[in-house]
Amino acid sequence: MTELSVTARPLAERVVYIPRMNYGCARMMAAAFRSLQIEAEVLPECTPDALRMASAYISGDECLPQRVTLAGMLWVVSQPGFDPCRTAFLMPTTHGPCRFGQYAPFFRKVFGKLGYGDIMILSPSTSDGYGAFGVYGSEFLRTAWRAVVVGDILLKLLLKTRPYERTRGATDAVYVDALDRVSRALARSGVTHRDRLRGLIQSLGEVRDAFRSIPIRASGSRPLIGGVGEIYCRLDEGSNDEIIRHVENYGGEVWLSGVVEWVEYTNEVVVLDLRASGQSFSLARGAFELRRLIQRKDEHALMEQFREDFRGYEEPADINEIFRRSLHYLPSYATLGEMVINTGRAVYLHEKGVDGIIDISPFTCMNAIVCEAIYLKLSRDHDNIPIKVLYFDGKARDWDQDVEMFMELVRDYRGRKHQKRDVAFPS
Repeated sequence: MTELSVTARPLAERVVYIPRMNYGCARMMAAAFRSLQIEAEVLPECTPDALRMASAYISGDECLPQRVTLAGMLWVVSQPGFDPCRTAFLMPTTHGPCRFGQYAPFFRKVFGKLGYGDIMILSPSTSDGYGAFGVYGSEFLRTAWRAVVVGDILLKLLLKTRPYERTRGATDAVYVDALDRVSRALARSGVTHRDRLRGLIQSLGEVRDAFRSIPIRASGSRPLIGGVGEIYCRLDEGSNDEIIRHVENYGGEVWLSGVVEWVEYTNEVVVLDLRASGQSFSLARGAFELRRLIQRKDEHALMEQFREDFRGYEEPADINEIFRRSLHYLPSYATLGEMVINTGRAVYLHEKGVDGIIDISPFTCMNAIVCEAIYLKLSRDHDNIPIKVLYFDGKARDWDQDVEMFMELVRDYRGRKHQKRDVAFPS
């Protein structure tokens, strides 16, 4: 459940700060809050100075995303005129085998020691599929879901176009403009869900045409690398040293797992919990399945006009496709968290014909450590596809040698692989 501030000041009188996971999805989530006329902003990009500020409150055993997020929050707190009674930080939480569930309680402890107990921490949980978002307005949960879906769509357009642009920076510029355009449609207040969806579809159509108009060369000619890993680290460029751009610089293209996948996973976990508690045919199960049905309907409506653009980049129909592919390595009924998703996703990516897989994770991440132990067998079972785990600890380093060596393995595999891609452009 969501824990509110000890003060009586409502959310509508605060500024909500959104973690950068990824920047595009964070922008969309801020727009979703603005649709309720709640002011919202994205946390600033993490800097070395901000990380040093955060280091004063940590032991060194924490995950990188926890340090990065705390650094952004402390930067907000340190600004002139900061008012804790007018501040809220969005920090979703979880249960299961991950330190992510400790972030929100830890942040409350830090701000309490600083004398800022009036800061509100919004902590919707995976235990109800983030259903606690709904307490801020019955329409918000649906708008937030749409925010996640369009954030993933825009990121996908960016990553499949940028490696082939003729003019450096053109795709990034279109992406930024797309974020502005779509966020305006998402942030409209006082409109029905149908009208908001219609506006989103129209703005996404304009965005699609803008991406299609970018001058490119030899689309799809590069080796395609599937990107998995810890959700924050893989999606936040500041946390992963812009590793995707490094791969692009060495001739690759990256198909990166988005945020929708995680939300669908948490939805399935809710269903499994309901079954375990004997509520398979309860009103609670019926209400939750109705919510999932509406989410899928909205997702299909938003994705429909990108059918041709994403040919060869199709996502699984549902999370159970991932579960089925992870069953031989990590069965979903016996293990929890991203280790299940990343294992099943790696098999799925191989079936889609990618030329290599990178796992982008924080140093000491348990999910990544378990996956790394499994990837060797998974690779052997799937044509010896190259799989590389890249760990990040917040310290800048030169990734060129790692990426260059990996890309050599990728090119070798591409020349001998048996699993081909179903795409409209030359492979």
